[in-house]
Formats: sequence, structure tokens, C-alpha cells
Amino acid sequence: MAARLAASILALAAGAAGIVVAVLLLRSEPSPPSSGVSSTAAAPVATAPAVAGGRIPTPTSPGFPSPPPGAVVFAREAGVRALGLAIVPGGSTPLVRVSVLSGEGPGASGLRVTLVADGRSTSLPACGAGCYQAEVPQGDLRGRVTVRLNGAPYPFELPARLRLPDGTSTVEHAGDVWRALKTLVWHERLAATPTDALFTTYSAVAPDELAYTIRGHSASIIIGLRRWDRATPTSRWVVSVQNPPVRQPVPFWAGVADAHVLASGTVGGRPVWDVTFFDPITPAWFEARIDKASGRTLVLDMITVAHFMHHVYGPFDAPFRLHPPRT
Repeated sequence: MAARLAASILALAAGAAGIVVAVLLLRSEPSPPSSGVSSTAAAPVATAPAVAGGRIPTPTSPGFPSPPPGAVVFAREAGVRALGLAIVPGGSTPLVRVSVLSGEGPGASGLRVTLVADGRSTSLPACGAGCYQAEVPQGDLRGRVTVRLNGAPYPFELPARLRLPDGTSTVEHAGDVWRALKTLVWHERLAATPTDALFTTYSAVAPDELAYTIRGHSASIIIGLRRWDRATPTSRWVVSVQNPPVRQPVPFWAGVADAHVLASGTVGGRPVWDVTFFDPITPAWFEARIDKASGRTLVLDMITVAHFMHHVYGPFDAPFRLHPPRT
């Protein structure tokens, strides 16, 4: 799946007509829509090696350096790498795990990884491919901490305390609200590297309509079992079959683990919950800003292999329909 995510970005950047935007967008299950099959992938026989603190199973990618169960999770871009930070709260020396994904696939090995917290530097030995961890004094884990990868610094802001409310029900309710929407518009920044990013506007109409335009590149309109694509803003539209049909609007995550409510804030003047969680099916890290009153997701960030995504959502349930282009 990681390779498909990276390939989708490269293909989109080239302006290829008829390209599926991303596996995560067009699926109703974790399998890629371009395969013509919409079903959940069978769990592989292989299993990830045991590691101290445990590892959340990732059935579609068994070697993925996932966080431990019960951790508070964070993630960010780190150059071309995806960087996850997990802290298991409790005790005088909580377990800290750093997950590092290369641009080509999970498990960036052979790195020198340290955590700088409260002026103290702690080396994190390898615990598997892309997995680095150690126990760190509780008193150090506050405010800004920095993960260093071969010396390069990547800061994280920790909440005032690490014993946080469980966010699972908040995320699950947000998913229910998403699936009940009649229409949705959102804006995306999607990057694979610090210099390669695409900017896209999407419009979705339940249950099976989707249109998107990638700034300066391609565009598509999907209505039921038909789709129209063009490779550039001035190209002719090409009609084809959309099989299987898309299911929209749906949330971008497929599973929820290690969900915690980090803080309360506002987006556009609306009170929100700031929730982080790990999706073991995709697999990926998410941060969602969820409207307290409506349960609508207003902002969403996702970090995984070669796929750094930022979404801003709205309007919700606006009265519009999608129509075939004039050809």
C-alpha cells in the first residue's frame, strides 16, 4: 500500500488522465479502487517481531513500526520521512517510541535517534525496522521535546499532561457524522517531500459522486459508474467507466487506535476537540480537529509513507449537485 500511495502522488504530479486520486480517497474499504475489487484485504500470515511495550497490529502491513497500545501519539513530516512519536503514560520512566518511515516504505533502519527533552538527551536504541525506543524520566516529558534523526532536529509540542481523555468515541462519532453528510467540500495539501506538494479542491455528493481539481494539473468528475478526466486544465475530457463506484463522503481513516483528546481549541471561532490517533488499517497517524457541537471534522492531518496530507473541510451539506462536463 505504501508504494501505491507514493506512486499516486507522482502520477498526479505528472498530470496523468484518469488517475485515481489516492487509495484513501476512493476506497470504501482498504483495498485500492483501481483493482476493480472493493473488499477488505485478508490479513497476511507474516507477523511483526515482538517488541518491549507491544505493537499495535497492522494487518495490511505487518512490518510497519506502529506505536505501542495505550500510547499518546504524535506525527509529522521529517524531510522525506514520516516521523511518529508515541509516549505510554504512567510510572516514573514512561516508554517513548519513535517510528521512522522512509520515503520508499516502512522501516527506516540504521539511524541515530535521540530524544532531547528538558535539556537532557536520551539515545533511543533500535527495536526493529524503523522502531526506536527507550524509557525516559517522566519529568522530562513536558513542553517542547525534539527528536533528532542523525542529528537533524524535529520538534514536538507535548500537552501539559500525558494522562489524557480517551478519544475513541469522539473519533467514532465524527465518522458517523461524516457518513451522514449529503454533500461536502474540502481543500487538500498533499506532499511526498518538502518541495513536492499538490493542492486540490474536492466536492462530494452522497452516495457516489466526487469531483476534484488539482491546481495546475488534472481534474476528474465521477458520477455513479461514469467518470470524466482531463490531464491538464485545457485538455479534452475523456469519459470512462468508474468501477467500483466511489462511496462519498466517508472519513479518511479506516481504523482507530491510541486515540486521545489532546486539547480543546477553536477553528474559525467554533470550539473543537484536538484528537490524535493511529489508524492500524491504512496504516497512518492522524490528527483531527472535531467540532464539539456538530461532530464535524473541520481540519484533518495524516502522516504515513510518502503521504503528508492536510485537509480543511467545509461547507457541509451545501445544496449542489455534480454534472458531466461539457465536451
